[in-house]
Amino acid sequence: MYYKKILIIFLLIFYPSYLNAEDIKNNIQNNEVNVYTGMFDFSDDGKKSTLLGFQHQNENLNRDTFLGNLSPVTGALITADNAAYVYTGVQAQYKIGSLNFTPSFTPGLYHEGDGKDLGHVLEFKSELQFSLDLNNNSLIGFSYNHISNASLGDKNPGANSYMFNFFKSF
Repeated sequence: MYYKKILIIFLLIFYPSYLNAEDIKNNIQNNEVNVYTGMFDFSDDGKKSTLLGFQHQNENLNRDTFLGNLSPVTGALITADNAAYVYTGVQAQYKIGSLNFTPSFTPGLYHEGDGKDLGHVLEFKSELQFSLDLNNNSLIGFSYNHISNASLGDKNPGANSYMFNFFKSF
């Protein structure tokens, strides 16, 4: 299947395989996985579709900056119409008690499948995410994103999506 090949290539490129056993043990304790589902392009009645996705964050790579705590994220989503988006980018993290506010920007590659034609293979995702701490290792949240090609293609219809998120740190 086309999407499985893309996912495997993506993981081989972006996931380091050269770590020794001690590094792997340390990294396992500092990873966060976000599994989410929702509605892709909910504002377009003709092309809206359910979606399923995942995102990975390695907390060892977090950096405190003047913009807040920044970290790289990598992920992928697929819709019921076989559209797919594979991305990597950066997110900021702001914590107010048990509430977390996480804006992100992630460029990526889009394949329309039988879904919406977004006008270009290179698309940019801007996202706002709110989550609540459940315990030390889990969160639940809600996010909204907009995917657009910034007028790189002949057309730029964009897609607005919402998702329900479950985060697990390990």
